[in-house]
Amino acid sequence: MTSLHLQHLSKHFGTTRAVDDVSLTTKQGSRLAIVGPSGSGKTTLLRMIAGFEYPDQGSISLNGQTLAADGRALPAHLRGIGYVAQDGALFPHLTVADNIGFGLTLKGAARQRRIAELVEMVALDTSMLTRWPHELSGGQQQRIALARALAQQPQLMLLDEPFSALDTGLRAAMRKMVAQLLGDAGITAILVTHDQAEALSFADQLAVMRQGRLIQAGSPQQLYSQPADEATALFLGEALILPARVHAGTAHCALGQLAVNNAQFSGDARIMLRPEQLTLLADKQAEPTPKARIVECDFGGHDSLVSLQLPGAEQLLQLRTSSWALPTPGSTVGLAIQGQAHLLPA
Repeated sequence: MTSLHLQHLSKHFGTTRAVDDVSLTTKQGSRLAIVGPSGSGKTTLLRMIAGFEYPDQGSISLNGQTLAADGRALPAHLRGIGYVAQDGALFPHLTVADNIGFGLTLKGAARQRRIAELVEMVALDTSMLTRWPHELSGGQQQRIALARALAQQPQLMLLDEPFSALDTGLRAAMRKMVAQLLGDAGITAILVTHDQAEALSFADQLAVMRQGRLIQAGSPQQLYSQPADEATALFLGEALILPARVHAGTAHCALGQLAVNNAQFSGDARIMLRPEQLTLLADKQAEPTPKARIVECDFGGHDSLVSLQLPGAEQLLQLRTSSWALPTPGSTVGLAIQGQAHLLPA
């Protein structure tokens, strides 16, 4: 069953088109991550879904109910949607218990039981219920904000960069906890983030926006290995972009002859490899693989950045590799290539 359906959504702020003709569909219980650089329109799109902004054009429906269309829109508080902001947006004058219970219609003992269930659901102790927001850590505040959103039993949960203010270790733990919690509850979730690694690990569907437009949507694996264009390839991670002459599924480039994932195209093109597709080999192991000369090694702890010069290529090739048994500058190495190169659209 389709959970959320966005059709031809557009939103202007003065002469600026923040969202431009975006159509997107998610399935019930799925996790969608929307990524893009600052100003790409991802937060505006999220706010239109929530009901904080109304679209100039297009429609939004959730589980068959129209939320916005033809200039009419359902108010945010009637949409059955939970929203967790970047800073948690807790009420500073309310205790943890009152923040979680804000909007609950239950009274008395039933209300207290529900609040206790919610705080335990987000893996916090009920002893925290009497605290004030300023007495909580950043991670605790985000969990309370999530509990408050879950209190309304939403059909859809919107997460607007909720982990960005947390340190790296806590961010990963919170992301896993939230994903599991929403998955167990069967709640559809949409995460807006500028962190590509966060999006790739959280979502089962990924959407990339740029300048207000939806550039590509699909599984994280699909977008990472087969990006729609060079900008998307570089946004989603480190990438090796090489000019090539392509014919019958084979690319001729500075790395030699490589298989590409398009057997129909012929002509000049640009191809992409992810750095992890390349492995350094000692020179004596290199036959018949491409060879390169080591220019520089930047030690970085558990891995290092190696700069290589390919024969006939002006631009240096940079790869991250294990810091154990690093090659010495000036030496020659081979390159083993795994999988196919991706042919970038012209």
